[in-house]
Amino acid sequence: MESAILALLGTVVGGIVGGLTSYVLQKQRFDQEVKLKQEEYKTEFMAETTARHFLNHKSFTDRSFETLKNHLGGFEEDELRKILVRAGAIRVMRDDGSEWWRLLSRMDEFIESKRSKHTD
Repeated sequence: MESAILALLGTVVGGIVGGLTSYVLQKQRFDQEVKLKQEEYKTEFMAETTARHFLNHKSFTDRSFETLKNHLGGFEEDELRKILVRAGAIRVMRDDGSEWWRLLSRMDEFIESKRSKHTD
C-alpha cells in the first residue's frame, strides 16, 4: 500500500515539475521571439511610440497630419497613416479640409473640452 502511494506521489510531483518546466521554457521562448520581432520591425515600433507621444501631449488632443509628418519623417503618407492607426489614433477631417489625428483613448477629454468651450 505504501509503495503504491509513493509511486502515485512520485508521478504527481514529476508531472507538476515537468509541467512547470515546460511552461517556463515556452514563456522564455515566446519572450525571445517577441524581442526578435521588435528588433526586426524596430522602425515601426518606434514610430508608433513616437506617434503616441505626440498625440498624448497634455495641451493638444489633436495633431495635424502635417505636424506628425514633419516629426515622423521617412515614411510615405499612407504608411504614416497606418502607423497612426496602429498607435490607436483616428483621423478627423476639419471644415477647411485639413487632416487631424486624435487618440481614441482621449475622446472623452476632447468632448469635455468642446463642452467647456461652448459653455464659456
